[in-house]
Amino acid sequence: MTAKISYDDVEVGTELPAQAFPVSRATLVRYAGASGDFNPIHWNEKFAKEVGLPDVIAHGMFTMAEAIRVVTDWTGDPGAVAEYSVRFTKPVVVPNDDNGALIEVGAKVAAKLDDDARTVRVDLTAISAGKKVLGMARAVVRLA
Repeated sequence: MTAKISYDDVEVGTELPAQAFPVSRATLVRYAGASGDFNPIHWNEKFAKEVGLPDVIAHGMFTMAEAIRVVTDWTGDPGAVAEYSVRFTKPVVVPNDDNGALIEVGAKVAAKLDDDARTVRVDLTAISAGKKVLGMARAVVRLA
């Protein structure tokens, strides 16, 4: 696969289509099974509150993975992501109700890095319940 977005067609400031990702307790259980991360803060409300959390929280790596989907959907190629890093600033709190949580992600091209390698830096924002949950979220992406 190769990225479907051309480096020549992208400018600094280009906004990627924003997306919102719902997260339920069932989502967390499935992620725990797939990742092997069964820490009770991700599924046991009593335990999460005993250790000082407001409720069950989503796995940080799950949150990170959901956010980069904005970039991979835009490029059409997950392999176009050459680098990706974030800082976890706030947890995604997932209540045990019919709604769960929502991770809202936006992104924009922040810099054109290398004409020869056709790479750009994409800065992402991820918000849940009105709070920024990822900081310094950046991806280096190879474009066509």
